[in-house]
Order: sequence, then structure tokens, then C-alpha cells
Amino acid sequence: MVGNLLLRGMLAGLIAGVLVFAFAHTFGEPFVNQAIAFEEVTAQAAGEASEPEIVSRATQAGLGLFTGVIAYSVAVGGLFAIVFAFVQGRFSNLGARGTSAVIAVAAFIAVVVVPSIKYPANPPAVGNPDTIGVRTELFFLMIVVSIAALVAAIALARRLTPWLGAWNAAIAAGLAYVVFIGLVQYLLPPINEVPENFSAMVLWHFRTTSIGMHVILWGVLGLVFGALAERKVGVAAKLRGRAPAFH
Repeated sequence: MVGNLLLRGMLAGLIAGVLVFAFAHTFGEPFVNQAIAFEEVTAQAAGEASEPEIVSRATQAGLGLFTGVIAYSVAVGGLFAIVFAFVQGRFSNLGARGTSAVIAVAAFIAVVVVPSIKYPANPPAVGNPDTIGVRTELFFLMIVVSIAALVAAIALARRLTPWLGAWNAAIAAGLAYVVFIGLVQYLLPPINEVPENFSAMVLWHFRTTSIGMHVILWGVLGLVFGALAERKVGVAAKLRGRAPAFH
């Protein structure tokens, strides 16, 4: 069963990846080009020699972008299916589609929204190359902390449910998650390497496009995988009168 769901998750990831690529190529690449043009103009003004282009922009924006997005989306789809197989039937009586949607929303918040509040995406021409390692480490640290805090919040809600009821327990756990994440983001060092003369509009559109790509990814995963998984487990769930559990 888990292996079957894994294939469905990868298929959903493939579908999501194609849509994400189309969106990124259409709406994201123009702002990447503007950011690169800004970098080139800045380098020329400073008297710096232009670096040789190892991979052409056409390849980067076409085959390179497609390969990266598809590989990432398929991998995420597989992980999504594994999480679904563990969660379905253990934490709620939601059907396959409901569980898939909840996982997608929770993942989008924990993996995309929370880290992006502290460390939003920047165009490739923005930032100091010498600090890319630190920036990457802090970004992934924020993702790990956010996911761990979300899991802890879910566990807290389950513990509080017998005393507060499901609704109040969920609110209390949600508030605890927000407070903890706020404290972590306050303690982590900020990174602001955007040049003062960089276009605010380009930066804004690039970041919103980046968020849009994730909206498509997690939205399609939640909807498509839910539909595919329902076809596999829906009949058994109706016969039992509850969502099936996986062991």
C-alpha cells in the first residue's frame, strides 16, 4: 500500500512540477533577467570584468530550470505520500482528500511561509557570494525548526484535547507554535544584503513569484494526490466507515 501511494505521490509531484515550471518560466524568469542586468551594470560601473558565462541563460531558463523543478517536485511528492501514509487514519477521521489537503496546507506554512518571513527569496544577483553558505544554513535551519515546532504543536493539541476539547486544543497549540516561531525568528540573525539602488518592484515581483511557485506545488500535490489516493483507499474506507490505517 505504501509503495503504491509513493508512486501516486511522485506522479502528483510530476504534474505539479510541470505546472510550476510553466509558471516560473513565464512569470519568474523576466525578473531574474532584470536582476542579472542590474548586476552587470553594477559590475561595469565598478570597473569589474564580466565573468564568463559557463551555462547560457537560455539553458538555465529552459532545460536547467525544468530539470531542477521536476526533480524537486517529484522528490517532494514522494515525501508527501510517505507522510500521508503515516498520518491517514491515525490522527483524524478525514478521508484521503481531506488528509491530503491538511498536509499540504500545513507543509506550505511550515516549509514556505514561516522560513520566508525571516529569510525571503532574493534574485540571483542580490547578495554577497561570500555569505551564501551562512544564508543557506540559516534558511534550512529555519525550515527544520518550523517543521519540528509544527510536529510538537500537533502533539500538544492531542494532549490537550481531553481537557480543552479539540477546537480549543488546536487554538492553544497554534498559539504556542506562533509564539515559539516568533521567538526563534527574533533570535536568529537577520540578513539584509539587497543593494539600496536595487529595484523594489523587481524584488517584490520576484518574491511573490517565488511564493506563487510554492502555492502551485503544494496546492496541486494536496488536490491531485488526494484524488489519486482516494481511488486506492476510498473503497476500504467506506466499507469500514472510517479512514483506513496503515501499518
